[in-house]
Amino acid sequence: MNKAQTSVEAAPLQDTLVRFDWAIKYLLRNKKNFDILEGFLSELLNQDIRILNILESESNPESSQDKYNRVDLLAETLNQERIIIEVQCSRQFDYLHRILYGTSKVITQSLNKGEAYSEICKVISVSILYFDLGKGKDYIYKGATQFEGIHHHDRLGLTKEEKQAYKQLSINTPADIFPEYYLIKVNQFDQRIQNNLDEWIYLLKNSAVPKDCKAKGMKAAEEKLGVMRLSDQERTSYDAYIKDLHQEASMIESHYGRGKRQGLKEGELKAKKETAARLLAAGMRVQQVAEMVGLSVDIVQGEMKNL
Repeated sequence: MNKAQTSVEAAPLQDTLVRFDWAIKYLLRNKKNFDILEGFLSELLNQDIRILNILESESNPESSQDKYNRVDLLAETLNQERIIIEVQCSRQFDYLHRILYGTSKVITQSLNKGEAYSEICKVISVSILYFDLGKGKDYIYKGATQFEGIHHHDRLGLTKEEKQAYKQLSINTPADIFPEYYLIKVNQFDQRIQNNLDEWIYLLKNSAVPKDCKAKGMKAAEEKLGVMRLSDQERTSYDAYIKDLHQEASMIESHYGRGKRQGLKEGELKAKKETAARLLAAGMRVQQVAEMVGLSVDIVQGEMKNL
């Protein structure tokens, strides 16, 4: 990767690109646009990626909320790998469980009845996230499976015979067998471009390309994903998608805000009850405790029964 770049400059307004999630949903499934996805994945995975097919996504939207909150596709590479690319717009607290389920589903569906386990395909999950997931300072995280010795702290490898048993030539370590996960926390990107991959993160965050971009697929994205290059029908579809996305975000934020306020009320009530119980246990009268902690006499009497 090129590490010479340290500053960015957005493309002119007329070259503003469509959102990447809309592109995944409507444009990037077309074979003539595979070069865009191939460029992005090549920079992310640090290898030359060639897409053979776009398969059915790992899970179609299961509710009206998911229609705009989440977009995904499943790509099959020439190396027989399966790559799930998913864009998630709003917070989901069990998101890591969801992507685990997604990769597991692809693995089980890739093995036909009667085939050896060595035929299981390699699965890579790429999540483009527009919410803050977990705790951490970085904006790109990679997860892979390694086996480390408890006593000698060495990493388990594969024998020559074990490597030959696998159909995929790219399998050299146990980590090459198990799923890989890439989490891209777009909002945490600080706009400073340090390598080719950062050019793609800049595009994901700003829907624009940096000046003098060099990353694979970036020129193709600039040429094919420009808002001004959409047909009238595509532009109408895109405008409607953006409008619905904003409305969905507002609904989710309102729901989250109400839930947070309700949680605070329940937490305050629980704390008051705990205080009342301690005061009652210390011998104070019900009426006195109720006045002191701000609870009704009936609630305080209920706490007294629990002592």
